[in-house]
Amino acid sequence: MKTTVEISDALLREAKRVAARDGTTVRALIERGLRQALEEGKRSSRFRLRKASFRGKGLQPSLRGASWRRLRELACEGRGG
Repeated sequence: MKTTVEISDALLREAKRVAARDGTTVRALIERGLRQALEEGKRSSRFRLRKASFRGKGLQPSLRGASWRRLRELACEGRGG
C-alpha cells in the first residue's frame, strides 16, 4: 500500500545513508522500525503487579472486620488523600 509520510529532512538523509551502508532501502528501514515500535508497544502495555508483600501479623485486632473504606481512610490519613 502506498502512503505519504512527512519526516524531517535530516532524518530522511540519515535513513538514506544507513540504507545505502546496509544495502537495503528506506522503505525496508521504515517497515522494520514500525514493526519494532509496534512490538514494543505490545510488550509495554502488559500490566504486572509488583510483589508488595511485607512481613507482619496481618491487621491489628481492632481493624478486623473493618470496611475497605475505613482501611483506605487510615492508609491515606495525613497524606492529603
